[in-house]
Amino acid sequence: MSAVARFDLKMDVEEKDIVSRAAALVGTTMAAFVRTAAKEKARELLDRESRITMSVQDFQAFTMALNGTFTPNVALQNALSVARKVRRD
Repeated sequence: MSAVARFDLKMDVEEKDIVSRAAALVGTTMAAFVRTAAKEKARELLDRESRITMSVQDFQAFTMALNGTFTPNVALQNALSVARKVRRD
């Protein structure tokens, strides 16, 4: 059996009534109803936030950048020149 952690929740009377009625409709306890609803919402949020959505135009620019040849800009070329001159011991 997995570890169990306690989570206390306070809600006003109207919220409790709504949750109680909804839990009764699906034939479960309020705790199970809230636990299931919270888990579903959390997974939905985590799933949405772990993906990157971009337009077709952005995706084309992104793939062109990945597939194209890399040419360092002036600032990077200067940094590479400085780095080559640094003596490493």
